[in-house]
Amino acid sequence: MEDEKSLLSEVASDAYDASDRPFDFVGEDGETALICEADEGAKEKISTALKDLGYQTTEASSARDALKKMRFHVYDLVVLNETFDTQNPDANDILSYLQSLGMSVRRQMFVALVSERFRTMDNMAAFNKSVNIIISPKNLDDAGTILKRGISDNAAFYRIFKDTLTKAGKA
Repeated sequence: MEDEKSLLSEVASDAYDASDRPFDFVGEDGETALICEADEGAKEKISTALKDLGYQTTEASSARDALKKMRFHVYDLVVLNETFDTQNPDANDILSYLQSLGMSVRRQMFVALVSERFRTMDNMAAFNKSVNIIISPKNLDDAGTILKRGISDNAAFYRIFKDTLTKAGKA
């Protein structure tokens, strides 16, 4: 727990570095995705699926790198392997950071957790981990279809909420 706090504190206190802002060139319509996956084969499947869905992707090399990238950019989609840069999936620094985000920021993101421990699209596990969807590594060949469906379901679920915020001038 103290390592988590020190990593988050260290990243937050780092000096500004323009290379930490990978999407300065993206227009308003461009959707961005962050891939946090160590396995090259899985990373390639995820990256291909996201590019097919129209996302501009960036890949994190470590938890520190991912946190630095998220410091200046709210990604539309984050795909995170629960064991990315950690041995203990319950002590994932990136997941802890995402869980600690304020509701207004977190609702702008769609988080997919790649997990060996849970079934693909296990809603209760997703709720428990504060993510939008679970994807099992054995289903990564269908990542594009799974993500498209999950994102669509999420958009439908929050449509009225977001419309109400817009009408109230708070969005």
